[in-house]
Amino acid sequence: MIRFEQVSKVFPDGTVALRDVDLVFDEKGFIFVVGPSGAGKTTLLNLLIRRYLPTEGSVWYQDRNVGKMPSRYIPGLRREIGMIFQDFKLLPRLTVHENVAFGMEAVGRPHQEVRELVPYILKLVGLEDKMNCYPHQLSSGQAQRVSIARAMVQEPKVLLADEPTGNLDYSTGWEIIQLLQQINQWGTTVIMATHDRDIVNSLRNRVVRIEEGVVVEDNAVGSYN
Repeated sequence: MIRFEQVSKVFPDGTVALRDVDLVFDEKGFIFVVGPSGAGKTTLLNLLIRRYLPTEGSVWYQDRNVGKMPSRYIPGLRREIGMIFQDFKLLPRLTVHENVAFGMEAVGRPHQEVRELVPYILKLVGLEDKMNCYPHQLSSGQAQRVSIARAMVQEPKVLLADEPTGNLDYSTGWEIIQLLQQINQWGTTVIMATHDRDIVNSLRNRVVRIEEGVVVEDNAVGSYN
């Protein structure tokens, strides 16, 4: 489903973020990408949504070379591959409902579909009573749930999570992980970048470990020590 073939990424300042990465992510998996800050985890995810282009090699989603995809197809790619962020990236002047609806409206989804689907998704993430709140009125855990709802409302086939528990306390972080597990059980591929050892070692999913831009370990049932 997803392939990285000999992928390297070097930024204009000379920083080598990834080096000769070969990876395959199968459909419907839940994969952890681990490593210290600056290892290249976020770069790996951003290459998949075409935020960056590889310096060398190819990134494939299904049968499409992401790096060579015409720009008019990128919005469609990002509907199929959703992404949630450590810092939430909510629009502060919009309510919870409006934040989730925004992406649907931007791509021209019918108003009736927006009216029906947004409350349904917010109920799934446990925020049906926060629809009219603004981001500053939410806890960090609630804001992250809005971020997840915003990604899920596009019904993506793949969900990328970049340190989704990094700004959360232990208990709230586990609530987010349980939600991601449920989304995975519904059939969505989840790829989560993290350096949280407790979460990785508890779930024992596939673990891809990156250090200094190099994949140094890839275990089907892994840990992070």
